[in-house]
Amino acid sequence: MKLLLLDDESFALRLLTHQLTKLGFTEIVSFDEPARALDVLEQDVHCADMVLLDLQMPGIDGIEFIRHLARLRFHGGLVLVSGEDERILQTARRLAEAHQLDVRGAVHKPVAPAALSAMLGPAESTRRGPTPVHNPAVPATAYTPERIAAGIAAGEFVNVYQPKVRLADGEVTGVETLVRWQHPTDGLVMPSQFIELAEEHGLIDPLTRTILVNALEQGKRWRLEGRELHVAVNISMESLSTLEFPDFVAAMVRAAGIPPHLLVLEVTESRLMKNPLAVLDVLTRMRLKHVGLSIDDFGTGHSSLAQLRDIPFDELKVDRRFVHQAHADSATRTILEASLGIARQLGMRSVAEGVELQSDWDLLRELGCDVAQGYFVARPMPAAAFTKWFGEWETRRQALRPSVA
Repeated sequence: MKLLLLDDESFALRLLTHQLTKLGFTEIVSFDEPARALDVLEQDVHCADMVLLDLQMPGIDGIEFIRHLARLRFHGGLVLVSGEDERILQTARRLAEAHQLDVRGAVHKPVAPAALSAMLGPAESTRRGPTPVHNPAVPATAYTPERIAAGIAAGEFVNVYQPKVRLADGEVTGVETLVRWQHPTDGLVMPSQFIELAEEHGLIDPLTRTILVNALEQGKRWRLEGRELHVAVNISMESLSTLEFPDFVAAMVRAAGIPPHLLVLEVTESRLMKNPLAVLDVLTRMRLKHVGLSIDDFGTGHSSLAQLRDIPFDELKVDRRFVHQAHADSATRTILEASLGIARQLGMRSVAEGVELQSDWDLLRELGCDVAQGYFVARPMPAAAFTKWFGEWETRRQALRPSVA
């Protein structure tokens, strides 16, 4: 493995080189001037399998260097090293990950040999490279509002469902409904390629109603199979600004023949409310009809404490940014604990999104979160795949009993 070390302190470089040599690494190039290291990478971005980068440097600092690594599409590993405080270090890590760099670790000086070994792996290993990440900001195909409208009319938009499970015992309590476009020629199209366009051109309300009706019908089918699951549907601000929307929802719930409390409307204020009084009117009427209300992505954007005060939510969903890896980040854990505490004191059910690891699951149980949702449990799937998944989860649930009992 070829290592590139970058630190403006010559002593730190010598110490790090000595530690790495003892670990068996022999191909090490070190620089005390960021500009020189950048010149080398500009000539051949594949000259290193791993970059160990100090953040605090004169001239080009570590944050600027991260930006250059992203520009050059560096596909090797990155270890961030700093004498700064933990929050700065973790912020730099999140920034590098947002640039889709393969961050292997973020550590304080002086770096312990054991930490280096854990982050770098065997000296003879080859470049792993990062897992490719789809960039939703760059759609593969440009769709028109007219084509989306035609797709809604033709029934091309389909629901997939991600399970939610109770942390106390692993019991499946519900699902979140997500939408996909089953395009006749382009295949399965993700929401990032049509949701914003639908919002901008007045199509989000008819799309929301289609998703809602399909979700209620699926909830009815699960209920006939003996599974009473909460079915959550994301509701747009456009729908919530329409005063007759509660009556439409109530009529669809009656038609599906399921209790109103099994429907949960997830609200994310992604766009500024045009008519906040109408939204408050609609949401309050929903609760009077015993439909559940969930504040989604709590702690981000406009999902605020004021909304918790003003709107009768009965469920709080903690955003994935404050859930995944919270056990390893004290600031993230503090925000997670505070969010769960607010939910508990307001008598709301707490749901954690982005549960991807056993460590995420264990921490949430320890902190008293009610419900977990994320890849650790299951990815979103068509309703037809649930029968098989239920059996698989029951097996996993039994295996998890030492953790969940």
